[in-house]
Amino acid sequence: MFGGFTKDLGIDLGTANTLVYVKGRGIVVREPSVVALRTDTKTIEAVGDAAKKMIGRTPGNIRAIRPMKDGVIADFETTATMIRYFLRQAQKQRWLFPRHPNVMVCVPSGITAVEKRAVEDATKQAGAREAYTIEEPFAAAIGADLPVWEPTGSMVVDIGGGTTEVAVISLGGIVTSRSIRIAGDEMDEAITQYIKRTYNLMIGERTSETLKLEIGSALPMDKPESLEIRGRDLVSGLPKTLSVSSDEITESLTDTVNAIVEAVKVTLEKCPPELSADIMDRGIVLTGGGGLLRNLDRLLARETGMPVLVAENPLDCVAIGTGRALENIHLFKNRSGSSSRYKR
Repeated sequence: MFGGFTKDLGIDLGTANTLVYVKGRGIVVREPSVVALRTDTKTIEAVGDAAKKMIGRTPGNIRAIRPMKDGVIADFETTATMIRYFLRQAQKQRWLFPRHPNVMVCVPSGITAVEKRAVEDATKQAGAREAYTIEEPFAAAIGADLPVWEPTGSMVVDIGGGTTEVAVISLGGIVTSRSIRIAGDEMDEAITQYIKRTYNLMIGERTSETLKLEIGSALPMDKPESLEIRGRDLVSGLPKTLSVSSDEITESLTDTVNAIVEAVKVTLEKCPPELSADIMDRGIVLTGGGGLLRNLDRLLARETGMPVLVAENPLDCVAIGTGRALENIHLFKNRSGSSSRYKR
């Protein structure tokens, strides 16, 4: 393409976290998709890890925001700045890179043409020579080592921060898919609302995420656990400490988890019979951070009657798949529409 020194990049541009994959080196950047903005001067205060630490702890003139919402760009300029920061982090050894590398970015399968164009434009504005897109469940399937290029059915359920992507893949393409904007963030919000409704206690994003990670479960646990949390009492307005059980978190997540199960069922209903037989043999593969929710695999297996397994490295599957897709970047030039030279 551009000689031996070209280092193409793959980006898993997630609602919660962004990962950057460098061809030949693997994942080199893994940071939260958060930007801290100064509201008075409109300048960027911090990006990534440094910005996430500021969530809920900023003074009036600084705002910590997530420029990605439900897997798509909610704030174009801020997203472009964030991508530029991550590209620079990945290109610290600048002499190894061309000034403007080719970049492949993963997008939700249910994205509109306008939303897809926004991702490509933001990536180019951040310094990419060419921007290509790959659908998230397809990238997740590649990263999970599923035989996506073979004439056999593979099913992947990728639960990220903003979207849950369910897809059946065969012969290098998505046969049927469903993308719902219910995932990790909605789980956190459900926990926050449950604690507020049940205990009149207001907790922050970080606390609800901790509850989900530490004691969250899709099914009641055999040995219930509990976790002590702190928040603001809505009656007295004073700080308060509370012990929450895992059964309560399971109850709070019921609606969100059921929506994900329903999306899987709908996708299976639309799947051709031959591919259904393949999936029954190989099983449904869970990827993404949400795939780590305890007992979610058991619940899905019970509801679908199919074997369900969690990918070996669920958090990295999309980024690894996006990076591996760089090897076949020519296959995505026509799909992406990012460059008029490649349009037919």
